[in-house]
Amino acid sequence: MEYTYQYSWIIPFLPLPVPMLIGIGLLLFPTATKNLRRIWVFPSVLLLSIVMFFSAYLFIQQLNNHSTYLYVWSWTLNNDFSLEFGYLIDPLTSIMLILVTTVGIMVLIYSDNYMSHDQGYLRFFAYLSFFNTSMLGLVTSSNLIQIYFFWELVGMCSYLLIGFWFTRPVAANACQEAFVTNRVGDFGLLLGILGFYWITGSLEFRDLFEIFNNLVSNNEVNLLFATLCSFFLFAGAVAKSAQFPLHVWLPNAMEGPTPISALIHAATMVAAGIFLVARLIPLFIIIPYIMKIISLIGIITLLFGATLALAQKDIKRTLAYSTMSQLGYMMLALGMGSYRAALFHLITHAYSKALLFLGSGSIIHSMETIVGYSPDKSQNIILMGGLRKHIPITKTAFLLGTLSLSGIPPLACFWSKDEILNDSWLYSPIFAIIACSTAGLTAFYMFRIYLLTFEGHLNVHFQTYSGKKNNSFYSISLWGKGERIKNNFNLLTLLKINNNENISFFRKKAYRVDKTVKTMTKPFITISHFCTTNTFSYPHESDNTMVFPILVLVLFTLFIGIIGIPFGNQEGMDILSKLLTPSINLLHPNQNNSVDWFEFLSNASFSVSIAYFGILIAFFLYKPVYSSLQNLNLLNSFVKRIPNKMKIVRDKIINGIYNWSYYRGYIDSFYAIFLIKGIRVLAKLSNFFDRRIIDGITNGVGISSFFVGEGIKYVGGGRISSYLLVYVFYVLIFLVFSNLFFIFSFPSL
Repeated sequence: MEYTYQYSWIIPFLPLPVPMLIGIGLLLFPTATKNLRRIWVFPSVLLLSIVMFFSAYLFIQQLNNHSTYLYVWSWTLNNDFSLEFGYLIDPLTSIMLILVTTVGIMVLIYSDNYMSHDQGYLRFFAYLSFFNTSMLGLVTSSNLIQIYFFWELVGMCSYLLIGFWFTRPVAANACQEAFVTNRVGDFGLLLGILGFYWITGSLEFRDLFEIFNNLVSNNEVNLLFATLCSFFLFAGAVAKSAQFPLHVWLPNAMEGPTPISALIHAATMVAAGIFLVARLIPLFIIIPYIMKIISLIGIITLLFGATLALAQKDIKRTLAYSTMSQLGYMMLALGMGSYRAALFHLITHAYSKALLFLGSGSIIHSMETIVGYSPDKSQNIILMGGLRKHIPITKTAFLLGTLSLSGIPPLACFWSKDEILNDSWLYSPIFAIIACSTAGLTAFYMFRIYLLTFEGHLNVHFQTYSGKKNNSFYSISLWGKGERIKNNFNLLTLLKINNNENISFFRKKAYRVDKTVKTMTKPFITISHFCTTNTFSYPHESDNTMVFPILVLVLFTLFIGIIGIPFGNQEGMDILSKLLTPSINLLHPNQNNSVDWFEFLSNASFSVSIAYFGILIAFFLYKPVYSSLQNLNLLNSFVKRIPNKMKIVRDKIINGIYNWSYYRGYIDSFYAIFLIKGIRVLAKLSNFFDRRIIDGITNGVGISSFFVGEGIKYVGGGRISSYLLVYVFYVLIFLVFSNLFFIFSFPSL
């Protein structure tokens, strides 16, 4: 076992040869490298698979003996300063290694087909493999400065992958926004690292925790300064894990390819902030106020993310806000001291959300086959519907992911989220009420996505087309009125209607789409010389290389919750508690591991009831609209019976909720007005002060010296009488002004 740990340093470097060889190949043999580009998926998957098996072996070793292995070597030595690098293998590291490698392999396999027609295929796999290297280096780091190094590399890879399609202005702006927002948190992280090095004189986790604990026990440290440094450390996690108020980059990061959304912005990179707080929890728990701040930020984030996901039309952006909300649950758990619950939800959410993102990629892949759809328009769930008949595997997988994230047993997220909700009741009833309400909102917006995407009838019908003239059709609008469009199928007009419609949850009448609308997917016959007419097929299920990772993630979503199911006693402890026993005992020495099953079932029934209530509301609002005109008429007849005053109040409330959600809580507008415009105004004032005041004084002195010198040169003619005349003249002026000053200053004299 000791022999195995000694070679753990190789874990971060195994995926590194792929980006290096791709770069060398593009420099030396560009044509051959591009022609053989599809072979690079094999070394990428192979090397990461080796890391996965190695990580699984370490995980088993950790499970059996709870050992912690730390190896460091000196990088720089200078008097009393020693910069050390190394690696740390403990339960937290082994969990993150399994998580990163398993999700990473699925995303690599999925990306091979998803990105096969993209010109940047090689660049994509180079970025992806380098990200895997950076993330593995981050989770195995043994000290703060090493974490910061890989932290920045992860941020750089995120910047490159978000802006992968950099020719699109939206993607370019999104990656810049992610870069700038994360710089705020990373600057705070750097200040916190320097502050704690000042306090303890060490950056190694083991020494840092021990020294700081002794200093606090002996009252030898300024707690205000220590709290400030801890807050700066936490700021890095706030930015990376998209916590309020540094969350604004995550929804816009969906401009990157969908596999990146699954890997970086659902399972691994955003989890780095949770990992950092979990790693530093022995430090934070000593400081009373920082734990309260962590829990407060977590509860605000989970509620904020859930409300912003309610009315989004982009399927990936809705999932991004869902990720933000679930990360808030994890941060809340860490702030409450529920170390196990936070890591449990980190695991279950990672697999469920990766499944949902890869499923959304399959949906987008099928929607992009329509004529007129651009990549961003194919993500609009308002234009979807009825896809269950055409992509049944994706539909089933997406439904399971939706049920899991909604907290429906026995799927994965139920066990972890229910544990966080139970712990929140013990911590703060107010926080518990907010957390439980957010669980209902989660079920609502997740089933909103599912119903609008898969159920009902197709909003834009996919029919085999053989050159017939299009008939008129009606646009479908969820939030307001539609508009009739004649003859030609103009998607831009339809989108314009959907974006500028009257905002309302209830419509007075339904609008249909005619069945002869022209669509395009893969042709049945691809040999153009033998085709006289264009023939198009229905939207189709994704290829096997895209379906396989989805099915594997379905298995994780179904069964990964087993590792955290409580069995009730120390001997029959669940796998996760057994793995985390040393850490849990360190944080909570007197914690009782036994479980009261009656209490567990009663609490679970309460949380599941809330989730089912959210699902019921989603079915009530969305299922009838897309099922039949009869159900819609029943809904409208019910609405008509409501008194007018109640209707006005209802409309104001619903429209207010919709506007709050659709316009992202107005946070983006607030930043645009008070930060962006404010900084620009400040920059203009600084520029004016620099050019007009600072430069003006300097230039004024120079110009005045020039004129004085120019005037004096005409006086100096070499004649003594002229010098005496000027001298007398200046003396007289001086005497006159001095007498006037004396008279006005002292009138009594």
